[in-house]
Amino acid sequence: MITFAIEKFTDFYGEALPLLHEHYAEISTHKDHEVSLEPMVEIYQSREAEGALLVIVGREEGQIVAYMLCFIAPGLHYRSCLTCTPDIFYVDADKRTGMTGVRMFRFIEKELKRRGVKRWAVGSKVQHDASALFRFIGFEPVETTYEKWL
Repeated sequence: MITFAIEKFTDFYGEALPLLHEHYAEISTHKDHEVSLEPMVEIYQSREAEGALLVIVGREEGQIVAYMLCFIAPGLHYRSCLTCTPDIFYVDADKRTGMTGVRMFRFIEKELKRRGVKRWAVGSKVQHDASALFRFIGFEPVETTYEKWL
């Protein structure tokens, strides 16, 4: 059974690093432009110390099988609107056909409500579209992001 919990970044990061590299290899467009994965760990640690980083981890028999990292802060244009902005989310490939993603996002939503978050944005890569998941749990599409490598 997969259980979800809030974990400290400093506890999560070392254990998750191999998964972060797998995740990067699977979905990042950066690798196609010879930009390696180099997380700014000190920024994550600083945001965690400020209370602005939320790390949710799904474990099965003690092993990480899902995670989401997101930042919580007032919107820069909307001071009174506490906003959750995603950093990354991942569900092991063999857990993607079940309800793992739905359960993780529902767990996160409950925590965000507890914290007084008003707006939660999510996104997915076009090549790895998670729109069906997002719509299933009540998100509405509002923006499309484009990238251009220079």
